[in-house]
Amino acid sequence: MNAAVSAVPATRPKTNKWLVTLSITFGTLMGAIDASIVNVALPQIRGAVGATLQEITWISTGYAVALVLVMPLTAFLGRRFGQKRVYMACLVMFIVGSMLCGLAESLTALVIYRVIQGFGAGALQPTEQAILRQTFAPHEQATAMALFGMAVMLGPALGPTLGGYIVDNYHWSWIFFINLPVGLLGLFMVASFVHEDPEILEHNRMQAARERGNVDWLGIALLWVALGMLQYFLEEGNRNDWFDSRELTIVFVVGLIATAAFIVREFTTPFPAVDLRLFRDPVFMSGTLIGGLMFAMLLANMFLLPVFMQELLGFTAVQSGLALMPRTLIMMAAVPMVGRVYNLVSPRVIVTVGVLMFSFSSWRLSHLTLDSGTADIVGPLLIQGVAFACLFVPLTTVSLSNVPKHKAADATGLNSLFRQMGGAVGIAIFASFIDNYAKLARGGIDAQMTLTRPEVWSRMQMLEGAFRARGLDAGAAHDAAMRAMTGTVMQQSVVLGFERIFIVAGALFLLVIPMLIFLKAPARPAGPKPDVHVEM
Repeated sequence: MNAAVSAVPATRPKTNKWLVTLSITFGTLMGAIDASIVNVALPQIRGAVGATLQEITWISTGYAVALVLVMPLTAFLGRRFGQKRVYMACLVMFIVGSMLCGLAESLTALVIYRVIQGFGAGALQPTEQAILRQTFAPHEQATAMALFGMAVMLGPALGPTLGGYIVDNYHWSWIFFINLPVGLLGLFMVASFVHEDPEILEHNRMQAARERGNVDWLGIALLWVALGMLQYFLEEGNRNDWFDSRELTIVFVVGLIATAAFIVREFTTPFPAVDLRLFRDPVFMSGTLIGGLMFAMLLANMFLLPVFMQELLGFTAVQSGLALMPRTLIMMAAVPMVGRVYNLVSPRVIVTVGVLMFSFSSWRLSHLTLDSGTADIVGPLLIQGVAFACLFVPLTTVSLSNVPKHKAADATGLNSLFRQMGGAVGIAIFASFIDNYAKLARGGIDAQMTLTRPEVWSRMQMLEGAFRARGLDAGAAHDAAMRAMTGTVMQQSVVLGFERIFIVAGALFLLVIPMLIFLKAPARPAGPKPDVHVEM
């Protein structure tokens, strides 16, 4: 031990793991909320900054791209500057970016400030996961990941509801300003209650000293090109017809080439910026990959349901958020219980139960119609909330179980990246599917919409009579009835598209079960051990 470590007092106050958890959860929760809260305010922001529909999407795209660029570099930054410093610096960047976003008066400024926000948020989630991993004793790892899971999953669930309430009652800038007091409180608590583990700190200093003359700048550059291009492709693909767009095709090809070059670079350089060698551990690899698939389904589901409720059932943003709230509440209640069960039951069993419950809930959601109400939605969502609790806790805990403590930040950065990219892939794919399925359904319905069918003729006569009763002449009433019938057909085709997409989501998720063969559970801890505190 060098002087820096020996100078640490032999007796120090024991870290309160619950205060550490609360301190670092503020940043993760805000970052997760901000990934979705802006979407409900885009119409108001668009009017305020004078942007087109195509231009305004850069507010979300810029944040998402910046977020994934930082996640895998969290460990690299932590070795050079210290995990606590990195977390606090990124939290400050996020707070400053939030303030600037609220003050922005042009689209260019807002996009730049959203990128700053994204850079700040990128390190918060993996750093929290690493700190919790180091703070809780081995037999409490499932509890730690349960607490982390609540913050990660609450963000996408609360974002649209909170954003809708703010937009309905206040100026859109408050979706950014609300981060300031919460962020400052989190910053104060991290400074006060989170302290660096001297053993990990010393290891990071030694590793940083070895890397100092061998910084993997080429690996970092390839990583940024790869992630930036692929995330842009996923964000913009559905809006620009995927490979029908020459620009997106070039972006995708460049992203793939950069990804391949990055992988080769990281496996061949002695001091990689991102330690991909962690994937040689089948436990980490299986847990991380299945976790990415889980988030693809989770975020796609969180994206689809509000669209269904608002565009087809006529819910407001706040109403749809309140309808989704039971899923969040049951998830919060179930996550700690799953954390306790984890030490008693094989994680494969828990994940299998979660997969089956999610598939069943998707089948239930496929029965929604235009006459469905909140009660028809809440039932399947309660099942889904328990399902996600059964999935997140064991997958996150298992994936990190064999990772050495000093490699926790490397592993959590990759783990967070795969979840984020999985969510982006899920939203992109299912958004594209819903359009295609609705078009197919429309074609099938149109073939049946002929006036020679008695039920169609009867419906037309009823509509024409209703419009004539309002004072329209025969010709105008006929035209109005035709438009009404066309609108009904379009609505029904979208409903049928959602029905198919929910069935496909449930069926695809069943593919996780065969993958559980590769989910190798670690050896159980021998018994309770003294808490390992992270004096970060």
